[in-house]
Amino acid sequence: MYDVTIIGAGVVGGMIARRLSAYNLNICILEKENDVAMGATKANSAIVHAGFDAKEGSLKAQLNVRGSKMMESVTKELGVKYKRNGSLVVGFSKEDRIVIQELKERGEKNGVEQLKILEKEALQKIEPNISPNAECALYAPTGAIVCPYELTVAAIGNAMDNGVDLKLCFDVKEIKSDTEGFVIYSDKSSVKTKYIINAAGLYADKIANMIGDNSFKIHPRRGEYILLDKKCDKTVSHTIFRTPSNKGKGILVSPTVDGNLLCGPTAVDIENKEDKSVTADGISAIINEMKQTVASIEINKTITSFCGLRAVGDTGDFIINSPKNGMINVAAIESPGLSASPAIAEYVEEMLAEQGLLLNRKDNYNPQRKPMNMFKEMTLDEKNEIIKKDKRYGKIVCRCEGITEGEIVDVINQNPRPTDLDGIKRRTRAQMGRCQGGFCSPYIIEILAREMNVNYEDITKFGGESYINTKKTKERN
Repeated sequence: MYDVTIIGAGVVGGMIARRLSAYNLNICILEKENDVAMGATKANSAIVHAGFDAKEGSLKAQLNVRGSKMMESVTKELGVKYKRNGSLVVGFSKEDRIVIQELKERGEKNGVEQLKILEKEALQKIEPNISPNAECALYAPTGAIVCPYELTVAAIGNAMDNGVDLKLCFDVKEIKSDTEGFVIYSDKSSVKTKYIINAAGLYADKIANMIGDNSFKIHPRRGEYILLDKKCDKTVSHTIFRTPSNKGKGILVSPTVDGNLLCGPTAVDIENKEDKSVTADGISAIINEMKQTVASIEINKTITSFCGLRAVGDTGDFIINSPKNGMINVAAIESPGLSASPAIAEYVEEMLAEQGLLLNRKDNYNPQRKPMNMFKEMTLDEKNEIIKKDKRYGKIVCRCEGITEGEIVDVINQNPRPTDLDGIKRRTRAQMGRCQGGFCSPYIIEILAREMNVNYEDITKFGGESYINTKKTKERN
């Protein structure tokens, strides 16, 4: 019997698990995929929003500002890259200026600090590559960037190191109440629990329906992105937004914490919760708007494109409520969900305490997680020292990103353990460079097979039936 079971291993579920792992509780995370961070967390804008966009008084506004202030210390504890690069909402017309002034006033009411409006000359001084047609901008120095899946892997790994169980490939099919709480069923197994946290992203409405709560609906909003090579890292230094619409913050241009340039997303409401297709129309829309925002941008340096789905609710706000004692919905966590995630975890903790869950803090709780060894960022002396201890650090596997065999082996043996190529990619950045795994994939498969003691042919791209190899074409002597 678990005290708390969290359904969904995205950034919100991960942050909740980590927060609760500080207490003497028996906790479990259920995830329908074969790894963590596989839903909206895997493909979003990676922005820690300052908090000026959400309507004042809303949960989005409250938790965005609160979470943004918490994020720097959380990422430091988890050994995750974080950069406070600041954000700019750029205006090109009198109408845009009116919206920007409204955003500033809203942000100040929400508690966002240091907001100011920059005129054309000041804007071009801090962002020289901005379009010459830009007239003004809202400047938010507290805006930041982070890697969402790195943050999620670290949060869940830290929770597991503090005693939390993770059950992957557990697709919830039914939930029943019993005298002690709930029984959660998949096709193959079941879990008993006193409390349920529904953090199931796009499927949070489906999970809520299982306990008779039909109070909200979730639909997917498709967002396509393109990612440019690290040679484009000087294009902009801030996160650049256009003035927002009713479908979101529009196409942004932003550096990433790893030195690439990210552009997108589109915003198309769809019905299919599994449709992550990248379209010609979507890519064209991104390119056209980027060219309007930035004076010069090297589109020919694009290394990949991808699509993410945002979980959009029908209330216009985050849905964090308790339809019955013991069950908490954490639903419709679209943007600024990543920014708000540490505060959402704190909010859920408070709700659980109000419902009677005893929160006795562990004496041995450790909030720290050792950062992954970033070999390419070490000094020459540090590199030589680590190679002396482990010669696998002397073998570069991914040449584009400079990732070593030692780093790959480390993450295979660290919570939560990856079992496929994409799992290695999210943890180390191997396969994320210019060749997109064209050269290093065979070597990574070999390492995975060896460390997991499975056949080479058993390793997949992203789980399920995504097999890469069927048989050997020749035998080595």
